[in-house]
Amino acid sequence: MTVPPTTQDGDASLIEGSLADPEAFAALFDRYSAMLYRYVSRRLGPEAAEDVVGETFLVAFSKRHRYDLAQRDARPWLFGIATKLVARHHRAEAARYRALRRSPVDGPVEGPADRVAADVTASAARPALAEALSGLPRRDRDVLLLVAWGDLAYEEVARALGIPVGTVRSRLNRARRKVRAALGDTDPTREEA
Repeated sequence: MTVPPTTQDGDASLIEGSLADPEAFAALFDRYSAMLYRYVSRRLGPEAAEDVVGETFLVAFSKRHRYDLAQRDARPWLFGIATKLVARHHRAEAARYRALRRSPVDGPVEGPADRVAADVTASAARPALAEALSGLPRRDRDVLLLVAWGDLAYEEVARALGIPVGTVRSRLNRARRKVRAALGDTDPTREEA
């Protein structure tokens, strides 16, 4: 999991300081916007990602007075806001998965043979993966993609979605099982021994 750089006092003190000095909130944007953009872009595409990330920070800024200052890391809070905004765009997300399912498989890129082989295998599985993701219930898909693309731990996903950790585990297990079944019970990211 990638851990972003934080200040000595964490994000909570930055948010608290932004109550008196609103411009201080910009540091939170600088710290997390790229991470959120990658997550939202994978879900909705780059066209919608900029708008959703911008809206995420507008919502966060307007609700910063309600932030739980006991939580030093703001990533789960921001990913939770972004995920709720993505839900509003669920039609676009479903259309993106349908388009990925229909799109031709990209050719291999130049590089070490192992990486090329892995890319080809993963690219070949893309249509089936897109179909599997589009077939998941939104709640399960949110959990799976927050872990896989948002790089959040189970506890952070629970905070982001406002659900118990046990629910995260069961939704993730269910989503993984359905995706694996849709891919013919294989994992294209694993090398065969």
